[in-house]
Amino acid sequence: MIFLDASAMVSILGGESDGDAMADRLERASVRLCSAISIWETVAAMSLNFGFTPLMARRDVEMFRQEVGLKLVTIGETEAELAVVAYTKFGKGRHPAALNMGDCFAYACAKANNAKLLFKGEDFSKTDIAVA
Repeated sequence: MIFLDASAMVSILGGESDGDAMADRLERASVRLCSAISIWETVAAMSLNFGFTPLMARRDVEMFRQEVGLKLVTIGETEAELAVVAYTKFGKGRHPAALNMGDCFAYACAKANNAKLLFKGEDFSKTDIAVA
């Protein structure tokens, strides 16, 4: 089971150099998860970095979600608590991982669903999250 962070989704959709490797890891997972926050972050990044309008980016993200079978997880009380824990332990200004809000919720959603986290960069590697 994999939870897809926005950074990985942007890498795949944006055709970045590591996008194919990320897509391969995602494809090998039997269960693929994301959240409303990771979708929002992906839409924002695609708009900012690749010149998409937010509506175009949203359409592409939704098509991608359907194509790869990404299940949208609910963010509830457990995820909120785990996000606070992530911020307390690994948050920006508190820890070298420097997790921001979106990162804390990706961490929380992965933990709450016993999923490995698929991400780009080094921030999550500095935490205790299971890495995809």
